[in-house]
Amino acid sequence: MADLTSNFIGIKSPNPFWLASAPPTDKEYNVRRAYEAGWGGVVWKTLGEDGPPVVNVSGPRYGAIHGADRRLLGLNNIELITDRSLDINLEEIARVKRDYPDHALVVSLMVPCEEEPWAKILPLVEETGADGVELNFGCPHGMAERGMGAAVGQVPEYVEMVTRWVKQYYSKPCIVKLTPNISNILLPAEAAMRGGADAVSLINTINSITSVNLDEMCPEPMIDGLGSHGGYCGPAVKPIAMNMVAEIARNQETAGLPISGIGGVTTWRDAAEFMALGAGNVQVCTAAMTYGFKIVQEMISGLSQWIDEKGYGSTTDFVGMAVPKVSDWQYLNLDYVTKAEIDQESCIKCGRCFAACEDTSHQAIEMSDDRVFTVKDDECVACNLCVNVCPVKDCITMRRLEVGEVDERTGMTIPEDKRSWLEHPNNPMGDPLACITRGQ
Repeated sequence: MADLTSNFIGIKSPNPFWLASAPPTDKEYNVRRAYEAGWGGVVWKTLGEDGPPVVNVSGPRYGAIHGADRRLLGLNNIELITDRSLDINLEEIARVKRDYPDHALVVSLMVPCEEEPWAKILPLVEETGADGVELNFGCPHGMAERGMGAAVGQVPEYVEMVTRWVKQYYSKPCIVKLTPNISNILLPAEAAMRGGADAVSLINTINSITSVNLDEMCPEPMIDGLGSHGGYCGPAVKPIAMNMVAEIARNQETAGLPISGIGGVTTWRDAAEFMALGAGNVQVCTAAMTYGFKIVQEMISGLSQWIDEKGYGSTTDFVGMAVPKVSDWQYLNLDYVTKAEIDQESCIKCGRCFAACEDTSHQAIEMSDDRVFTVKDDECVACNLCVNVCPVKDCITMRRLEVGEVDERTGMTIPEDKRSWLEHPNNPMGDPLACITRGQ
């Protein structure tokens, strides 16, 4: 049987599936239910300093993007950090950690970007026995307008400064949660590393407006005639999250920095993909809010079965395995040629591939009078659009041309050598990086 036990930066848990800091981890009742359902750990919803209470809106807090079948693709929230008092949260954290010593419990924190509030709150958190803290440098709404959250995470100097304070006043692991609302994710990641962070987690939510009420001409969710930008999460953000995780994992300055992957994890396969790109564990929110806490049981059984089938012993055996194969465009092999092929037996003759290729691509699919669709190899550029729009899985596939075959579109014979864009004779610029050097 696969060993799913996790040891992430010294924080042990029964499995690598943690609940992210969000409404599902806002109180003792939820967290106990989560542990009983099978979650390996939780990041307690973000705590703030003891003072005037945070007040959330009492109207709608969430907006959504749905697929055609009403499946939730993305969730937008305008909720702030916990609106429960610091004392009550700390008492509950201490009780939960006492009763579930083998499960991970990390506390998310957000206080003003000044040393004194951090020096005050960190010893209080340490007294609870929690396993570590996560610094919320990502919230893009509400708190950011108050000089916290993404307002800190977008300034590498602030990230480094606050992380140093935390390492000074707190003895347990510190995870820095990064905002995706930045042009270069490596800058705050490197700053967190310089500040002494034990790990980074990413991504936090993406700044967004998900819909507009066209009758009221107002963004949704709508609160008494006004709307606001919020934080976007869910399956739709997974590609963005994985790219940012991979960028940190393959960057020379941050290579080896532990990563907790967040963003659209809904299935065991999502988790495995994040781990292959360098994440040591994953955090989940939207999937739990959509399907309930017991969805983790499917994640656990699926990941365990896949690990067994692959012959791995544990998750650590494949963490980061895909990172060496994440490259930049100029290093791709331009002598690698494929062509689309349509399986006539599984084709349902819907014509989607023909319409997409004829109208928006390379006119490489032919339709006969009796609606038989075939690929014209001399026009096919192997863009893969037909594969992606076809409603029947594996009806259209891409066949690689072997060495010695002739590409009918170009008339070129497939060579044995593998040349990147930098070396390829069809490269009109020579070295494409030269334009950067020339400032063009």
